Amino acid sequence: MNFFSKDKALAALSLRNPVHFLALGFGSGLAAVAPGTFGTLATVPLYLLLSLLPLPMYVIITILVCVAGVYICDKTCRDLGVHDHKAIVWDEVAGYLLTMLAAPHGWQWPIVGFVLFRFFDIVKPWPIRWLDRNVKGGLGVMADDVLAGIISGIILQLLVRAFS
Repeated sequence: MNFFSKDKALAALSLRNPVHFLALGFGSGLAAVAPGTFGTLATVPLYLLLSLLPLPMYVIITILVCVAGVYICDKTCRDLGVHDHKAIVWDEVAGYLLTMLAAPHGWQWPIVGFVLFRFFDIVKPWPIRWLDRNVKGGLGVMADDVLAGIISGIILQLLVRAFS
């Protein structure tokens, strides 16, 4: 089995294009199986680096990731000619960074955040599912994962308080 997707729509993209490179989660979205999971996994080292920053800087960078993501995802969707192609995983990058906002240091919290975010991103309970189905364009690609990240982050903070 080949690790990388052979999707012909992806032939329109180039990892040399910075917008596509980001949209594809630094290339992780090219995974043939579970690209969203690989996109989230590729975000863990980024989170670990950003977690060393003061919280206000982390927040500013995460907001920039979310806002820029609307353009990044919209442009890549248009270049592919497909709404929310599975290889576009910048929304997972944003969602995981939101999940981990103000998480304490410790090896267990990035894992718990990863599991929570993947659960809400995959299952898409209401209102996440509603956003996924009804909001289009780059905003639509980003919105459901941003909400999944916020919900996951709230639950993560509750778990932190319960087990700390």
